[in-house]
Amino acid sequence: MAEFTGERVIPGVVELDLWNEHVSRYAFASRFASSVRALDLGCGTGYGAAALAQNARQVHAVDRSEEAIAYAREHFRLPNLHFEISPAESVPHPDGAFELITAFELIEHLEDWRALLREAHRLLAWNGFFLVSTPNKKYYAEARGDAGGNPFHAHEFDHPEFVRELSLIFPEVEVLLQNRVESFAFHRNRGPLPALAEIAGGAGSPEDAHFFVAVCSKQAWKGKFGFVYVPRAANLLREREQHVAALEQQLRDLQEQHRHLIRAHQDQGRELEEHNLWARQTEELWREAQARVVELQDAYTAEQQKAIEMAAAYDGKIRDLEADIQAKTNWALETERRLSGELKAKCDELFEAVQVLTRTESTLEERTRWARQLDEELQRAHALLGQLRSSRWLKVGRAVGLGPKVDGA
Repeated sequence: MAEFTGERVIPGVVELDLWNEHVSRYAFASRFASSVRALDLGCGTGYGAAALAQNARQVHAVDRSEEAIAYAREHFRLPNLHFEISPAESVPHPDGAFELITAFELIEHLEDWRALLREAHRLLAWNGFFLVSTPNKKYYAEARGDAGGNPFHAHEFDHPEFVRELSLIFPEVEVLLQNRVESFAFHRNRGPLPALAEIAGGAGSPEDAHFFVAVCSKQAWKGKFGFVYVPRAANLLREREQHVAALEQQLRDLQEQHRHLIRAHQDQGRELEEHNLWARQTEELWREAQARVVELQDAYTAEQQKAIEMAAAYDGKIRDLEADIQAKTNWALETERRLSGELKAKCDELFEAVQVLTRTESTLEERTRWARQLDEELQRAHALLGQLRSSRWLKVGRAVGLGPKVDGA
């Protein structure tokens, strides 16, 4: 469903007085709609165009809002009613195509409202009527009060300006005043109820009117008349009495609520007094706690001072220890350098001894090999000597005094 913003009228959503205010203009326009081809500019949700279609031969209704046209097409389906998406300032129909054109509560929403009037003049048949309405700027401003201007309105009209601007476009202009009035009705108990109406006591002034409804045409016409729309013929006095009775009951209910509120206020007063007593006691406890906090802060300050002094003493000891450690470190470093030098000298001596030992071992090994060779040669000599001693020829030669002399032979 389309959303009601306060400007677009939606059947069943707006409150009854606002609904009747809008429907009454289409009831007035229906007096001009018999068997004509009609155009409703800015048709909104389509309820007004549907009302015109009850009397008109054919009705075309346009609005620039796709949402509004979709709602109208869904809820008002009549064979002689056609809804179109189009701006009111530029309608895709030929010149003079309509005998009745309506533009209710539209002109004040348009920046280029003169374009609307020119377009209505173009589309209006030579014997047709253009009905256009707008709220009275003076009354509307007073009625809105502190709420300020309507954010949906681009331009609002007072009576002289409305008449002047319409007269610049249309040769014949009659501006009627639309007001909500109190009346007495004489009617049957069933309807609809067509009736004659008489407005006594004057018609009021344009400055005080609620709305202006203008009837414009291209030629003079004789049917100048007023129109009274009665949404429902009933005993308004009786309804008011019932309404007053309901208000009186509401007043009694409000009085009972007031008494209940007084009792609740008294109960709250007692509770408040109890809370105040509790608050005073709490405040005393708070003050005692605050004094204790001061004492603890003083004790903490003293302890903190002692801690600072102790820390300073510890700092002195730490500095002394650091100096002693530094001296011992220096001694250790010096000792390390001295021992490192001595160790290097001993290592050099050891290396030299190792070299000498290595050379000695080489000489010993060489002499050992030589001794072994001599021993082997000696053994071979002994073996040879043994052979010589046992040789038969040697013995024979010795016997004859020949050959070498061999010990033991």
